[in-house]
Amino acid sequence: MPSPPLQLPVLQNWSCHNCGGCCRQHAITITEEERKRIQSQGWSPASGIPAGQPLFDEERSWFGRRTHRLAHLPDGACVFLDPNGLCRIHGTFGEAAKPLACRIYPYTFHPSGNRFTVSLRFSCPSVADNLGASVTSQQKDLKQLAGLVIPKNYQAPEPPQLTARTRLGWEDTLLVVDAIDQSLADESVPLPLQLLRILFWLDLIEQSKFTKISGTRLSELLTLLREASAVEIPELPASDSPSTISLMQFRMLAGQYARKDTAANLDRSWSGRFQQLKNAMKLLRAAGLMPEFDDDFRAVSLEQINAVTGSLPDQSREMLRRYYRVKVQGLHFCGLPCYDLPVVEGMQSLLLTFPVILRLARWRAASQSRSEWTHADLREALNRVDHQHGFSPVLGSWGARRRVRNLVVTGDLQRLIVWAMPK
Repeated sequence: MPSPPLQLPVLQNWSCHNCGGCCRQHAITITEEERKRIQSQGWSPASGIPAGQPLFDEERSWFGRRTHRLAHLPDGACVFLDPNGLCRIHGTFGEAAKPLACRIYPYTFHPSGNRFTVSLRFSCPSVADNLGASVTSQQKDLKQLAGLVIPKNYQAPEPPQLTARTRLGWEDTLLVVDAIDQSLADESVPLPLQLLRILFWLDLIEQSKFTKISGTRLSELLTLLREASAVEIPELPASDSPSTISLMQFRMLAGQYARKDTAANLDRSWSGRFQQLKNAMKLLRAAGLMPEFDDDFRAVSLEQINAVTGSLPDQSREMLRRYYRVKVQGLHFCGLPCYDLPVVEGMQSLLLTFPVILRLARWRAASQSRSEWTHADLREALNRVDHQHGFSPVLGSWGARRRVRNLVVTGDLQRLIVWAMPK
């Protein structure tokens, strides 16, 4: 049976630039077959593996299930990463010998009815900066990868729910997704204003009943809702500080995104968990220093972070708009790829990353004693956010979902988007 057709993000470029970032920041879980294959390849100090260095780390679940992942060196590098930023397995035995997770990154494949849609991880700097060949020119290679990911007997799953109480068919669900993408594509509207408008008409969608609305009638409704959002929100409103409780929740959220859990810094010991608790308490306070996670996010005060100014460079505006469009087009914000969230809730959660990205950019600039942020700050903030969003179990927990819901109901999600913008 041939693989389902692929839908590719036409606005995205990517080629690997051998930065080695993915080989440092991701813990790669492997199958037993992959472990045995790598074990049989005869790695030794002569082939660049330090003497006594294990190739794998083992983990056991509460139920005794054993899994393995590629080991990392003390400096954070995968044991198979060479000094030139290249994979030793790839260089010695060819790309097909690498674990499947390594071969696929930064691509992801998600069901979209009778086809699959392709998204990319913006935790890769080359994806964020749109470097390399167009994704559409890589269709042949992507089809080969898709053949390794998509089951041979693939049958389309149910579409993601539209709201907590509504599920439409695939065709109508994709009409809503396409309406979101069309809104994001309108470059005549500043991105923050467009995000507020999308939140406005998604809220109306959440209040609607769809028992008799589908197909052409749904398309007409979506057009009317988008037009109504432009009338209701003609321009960015004046900045209005969110509530104290919402700001506390927001600081906690920013800290969760800033803390990059890599294979090198995973610490599940009691002392490690206690340190996480201490960090959480620092994030909750409106005074004192923020917790220090690494060189990019150091222990600075809220006053130092708030003092950072700057405009959004054109390069950053393009990057952020492209980020949201690639995630939407790739269905990488809802359903099975993202905590099984309904479309509306998933989009609300995704748009909450906008003020988080701006906040982390300020934090990074303050960590380097700068009073203005740069595109590099915004890109690193996006790298950090996309490393976590949709992948960190914490962000998919009941508590995290409840937090997003509270911010939406109180209107503080919209306030955060405006409040986080440069003054």
